[in-house]
Amino acid sequence: MTSYTLTINRQKIKVEAAADTPLLWVLRDELNLTGTKFGCGKALCGACTVHMNGSPIRSCAMPISAIRNAEITTIEGLASGNTLHKVQQAWLEEDVPQCGYCQSGQIMSAVALLEQNPKPTDTDIDAAMSGNICRCGTYTRIRKAIRRAAD
Repeated sequence: MTSYTLTINRQKIKVEAAADTPLLWVLRDELNLTGTKFGCGKALCGACTVHMNGSPIRSCAMPISAIRNAEITTIEGLASGNTLHKVQQAWLEEDVPQCGYCQSGQIMSAVALLEQNPKPTDTDIDAAMSGNICRCGTYTRIRKAIRRAAD
């Protein structure tokens, strides 16, 4: 076990973990940040998406030892107090979730897209979101929510 000081959702946090422990398990099991979900464990489905230094990453495949000096943002870190992030608000207004399991990863990818491209086309949205799988098939509502948040 090694001690790591991480910046998670703008707070410095100290954790003890083996170097190869995936960030996902540190978030969920050590820090009780359970909004980030386990999906496939192979970085293929996007359910575990968080931001590292503003870019989306798959936390199930990111060893804790690889994130020294990085800033991690989880779904819990998007809102500002009681004010939802504009993407979270758009998700509610467009009634995006069906089962909801993939939604935190979808939202994190959408936020990263809009930070890089504030006025994406449908093609841009589809490309940015292609790594996030929704088993319920709410892709049309996801695209509408991203367009709403962009406006």
